[in-house]
Amino acid sequence: MGIRSVLAKPLAAFVVKQRHRWEANPAGIQEVWLQKLLASARRTAFGRDHHLGEVHTATEFQQAVPIRDYEDLKPYIERVVGGEPDVLWPGKPAYLAKTSGTTSGVKYIPLSKESVPYHISGARDALLSYVHETGRAEFLDKKLIFLSGSPELTTKNGIHVGRLSGIVNHHVPAYLRSNQLPSLETNTIDDWETKLDRIIDETLSQPMSLISGIPPWVQMYFDRIQARTGKKIKDVFPHFSLFVYGGVNFEPYRAKLFDSIGKKVDSIETYPASEGFLAYQDSQTAEGLLLLLNQGMFYEFVPVEEFFTQNPCRLPIGEVEIGKNYAVILNTNAGLWGYSLGDTVKFVSLNPCRVVVSGRIKHFISAFGEHVIGEEVEKAMQYAVEHHPETQVVEFTVAPQVTPPDGGLPYHEWLVEFAHPPQNPAAFAADLDRRLTELNVYYDDLITGNILQKLHLTPLRPGAFIEYKKTEGKLGGQNKVPRLGNDRKLADGLEKYA
Repeated sequence: MGIRSVLAKPLAAFVVKQRHRWEANPAGIQEVWLQKLLASARRTAFGRDHHLGEVHTATEFQQAVPIRDYEDLKPYIERVVGGEPDVLWPGKPAYLAKTSGTTSGVKYIPLSKESVPYHISGARDALLSYVHETGRAEFLDKKLIFLSGSPELTTKNGIHVGRLSGIVNHHVPAYLRSNQLPSLETNTIDDWETKLDRIIDETLSQPMSLISGIPPWVQMYFDRIQARTGKKIKDVFPHFSLFVYGGVNFEPYRAKLFDSIGKKVDSIETYPASEGFLAYQDSQTAEGLLLLLNQGMFYEFVPVEEFFTQNPCRLPIGEVEIGKNYAVILNTNAGLWGYSLGDTVKFVSLNPCRVVVSGRIKHFISAFGEHVIGEEVEKAMQYAVEHHPETQVVEFTVAPQVTPPDGGLPYHEWLVEFAHPPQNPAAFAADLDRRLTELNVYYDDLITGNILQKLHLTPLRPGAFIEYKKTEGKLGGQNKVPRLGNDRKLADGLEKYA
């Protein structure tokens, strides 16, 4: 064993012991963070506008600070981007994380000197929790690859600007830098396909033990390696033992990814966002991700069915229930207040607080009142794949077809790129539809009431999603495909690849 793996075990034990302290008192630690955030922000422009100096309780906070999405908070953020200090948080931010919004174009999320360390510790503690639970630390002695955005930063009015993954890259602990890949030179390449080929050049002969990235883009890395070598990943990287991922639900990609690897490897799911590092998988046996309640954020949860009402209920951690879908509202030590993250989560445990990410509050289909969400289409796909085991899915998305070109009743169109198609596509589609009717009673009512016809399956040719991403200028390791939408913008763009 090397020095890293030896030292990791006592550090992991210490981190887990510290974690157990706040895990045992979720409501208490969240109250502590609410008071810390209020004390820090009272003299900011936002604090004065919302009279935070007079706010002392969660109820008073909700009365003073409404729920906002990025567009609503944008007037304040534009002042921050313009270089004005003390707007949302004391001083100027350390960084601006540049992201692509679905409705807002480019978004700039402030990261403060107080919030940045939590982005780093979240990823670190996910690995250390794994080490503590399993006793496996040898992966730290070999090479680790992080498929991420470019670490190159620009400046805007004296503030560093870049992609979150690139910003975080500058804060990788020194003890990991010597075995981290790819090199800085390769990581700064803008063109994703050129960068991917260079990453393969650098990693092919290395003892890779950990690979991290968004599943569809890791799959693209694996596909390129197999095309070049003709070998399974386990034969190229015999030491590969741990896959770390986040950003999307892993289940639709699991079968093809492990087929490419050629063996079972452990995996760790994480839940990072530019707005904060929210959760990570703390156990290889328990369901869900541990919600990080001691990370500089005060959480609120809005029942999904109330989110678009005038005065939705905002629940603190002590009032949530298992099995209900909630929209996530963040208040952070980077100056986001009443901020709607856009994600929905469902609690699977309250001791400790563990969640699964169930979808996006704005990514749904409700063209006919069915309100089908991401979790439901992913569960339906998982069901169909399990019942047609020869099938492997690369990627898919779902959209409503309100005015079918050949007339007839409207329907949901499933556009799917298969690595291995089902032997009986009609039966596969029927299983998708049957499972969705079981998961969503409104969809079932529309089908049985002859308002919708059963879903249509549209297989796409190999490489369809990559080609489409190229045309949109969004080919890269941090760009994700929306699982479903309430319009046909994405579907219409993909249909030419049918």
